[in-house]
Amino acid sequence: MFRFIAFLRAINVGGGRTVKMQSLRQVFESLGFSKVGTFIASGNIVFETTTKKTKTLERKIERALKEALGYEVRTFVRGEAELAKIANFRSFPQSKFDETWQSNIIFLADNLNEKLKQNVNALRTHTDAFEVHRREIYWRRRRKQSGAPFSTVPLEKILGPAFTVRGANTIKKIVSKYCSSKIC
Repeated sequence: MFRFIAFLRAINVGGGRTVKMQSLRQVFESLGFSKVGTFIASGNIVFETTTKKTKTLERKIERALKEALGYEVRTFVRGEAELAKIANFRSFPQSKFDETWQSNIIFLADNLNEKLKQNVNALRTHTDAFEVHRREIYWRRRRKQSGAPFSTVPLEKILGPAFTVRGANTIKKIVSKYCSSKIC
């Protein structure tokens, strides 16, 4: 058996897309996955299965979620070893960020081509820094004093709906809780 983590886009963020974690676990169990668990109520599902093919898993999960929920849910699957590498990747190694910055990881369906990488890097400002690495974008953003939420609209204009964002601390907690010690 192989352990995977699925990151679902736009689950429990409003707009009529509220889903109980028990319902998500049931969908995953109906697909024949075992040891299904959820981590916080934002669409992070841990499961085990016999296949290693993440693209196949993503398509299978997306079809089942559309049938169960009535709308499309983009799904991004990573193996536990891959997720451990993502959590431990040192983005922006020469940069100095203080506690006013927070780190996020943007999960992508595929590697970005050079043009898309350039478009993402063009979004860099004094409050946003991006580093593209494999199928992830590491996003450092300065916390706003006003407490106003950050927008992903500029990213959506470049990437479309083919991404989801998680806090780097959330990813580290998932790795700590679910990755086996022999892998992490």
